[in-house]
Amino acid sequence: MKTSRRTFLRAAGVGLSLPVLESFGAAPPKASPKRMIAINQDLGFIPKLFFPGTSGRNYALSPYLEKLAAHREQFTVFSGLSHPGVDGGHRADKTFLTAAPHPGRASFRNSISLDQVMANQVGHETRFRSLSLGINDARSLSYTQAGVEIPTIQNAAALYKKMFLQGDRKAMEAQLVRLRKKGSILDVVLGQSSDLSKRVSASDRERIDQFQTAVRSLEQRLAEAEAWEARPKPKVDEAMPEYPGDKKEFFEMVRMMNDMSRLAFQTDSTRVITLFLGSVRTPGVKFDDGRSLGGYHNLSHHGKDEAKLKQLGEIEVAQMELFGELLRDLQEVDEPGGSLLDNTMVLYGCHMGDANIHNNLNLPIILAGGGFRHGQHLAFNPHNNRPLANLYLSMLHNMGLETDRFASSTGTLTGLV
Repeated sequence: MKTSRRTFLRAAGVGLSLPVLESFGAAPPKASPKRMIAINQDLGFIPKLFFPGTSGRNYALSPYLEKLAAHREQFTVFSGLSHPGVDGGHRADKTFLTAAPHPGRASFRNSISLDQVMANQVGHETRFRSLSLGINDARSLSYTQAGVEIPTIQNAAALYKKMFLQGDRKAMEAQLVRLRKKGSILDVVLGQSSDLSKRVSASDRERIDQFQTAVRSLEQRLAEAEAWEARPKPKVDEAMPEYPGDKKEFFEMVRMMNDMSRLAFQTDSTRVITLFLGSVRTPGVKFDDGRSLGGYHNLSHHGKDEAKLKQLGEIEVAQMELFGELLRDLQEVDEPGGSLLDNTMVLYGCHMGDANIHNNLNLPIILAGGGFRHGQHLAFNPHNNRPLANLYLSMLHNMGLETDRFASSTGTLTGLV
């Protein structure tokens, strides 16, 4: 007679949960993979409403963090972090995950972003090595080894199709032909650039090297895409979202992209996601109760006008509530080793400390999930900031990457583990 694990537990008369045993017809569950999503809300937050007034584990929640109170033990809020040498106000968005200095200069050259360092390590294990997502803006947080921007997917319905809708055999074969054709074109381009590098100056040779690095990176992605093309895509119960066409439906767009990100992790379609919330190019916002407010960007330049501050505060409260919904949804997905949130690092913040004055210091940063020691406000010097890249180095270690430096880091960030 075959003995079930539940019968065995009842017969033993104990309340202790035994490990899953092969004798009961099941193998031990695989450990859940580590994941990361980085979200940039590009107009930031009113500092006095975001940052807590006290630090440590017993800090008092700020008005905005009150919206995350249910998840207090699952996140850490930081103050006194920024990227050394990064200036330029809005232009610093491109360095949020790279920490490359002086993005406003004509000579600026970006470097690899945090997500792509992770994708280079784990991307081959999933259908999509990473996903670069955006809302109301084509700008991306993701940059390759050569500092080349990775285009964003800006429609949740398009992302759903990409992840879950399987084409017929004829469509798959046509896609394979397209992928191979692109690969052969890249071979020609790489050969031509190699010949050219022998006849140019040292500075031009450096530019060609950067170009060749970008081409090799693209070749790798094409090879990975070809390997996955014939494999069946995962099935999900959720229907394809009806993505709004009106840019003012900003909150609904964010909600849908959050849902798609959760599904991407839940189906192990990818383990690395970036999401750029393009508030600057959002003409206004519609709330769930039907109210509308216009001029999101204009409101961020409030000049301490009380009427503008009140309206901006309403928008930013809604942003925090959406972030809380994402944490809740990740927490509710059970998997080996805890919940989806326990195994996913959720970085949330902005490249500006105060959008009203285009300040790039003392950035509003939250890190949730991922198995860190949370439930605290880690406060560093607000005038002599600690490198934000120190937090990124801690996240790389959490992802399993043994490296001693990332960008401007000086070490890992103390107090997280």
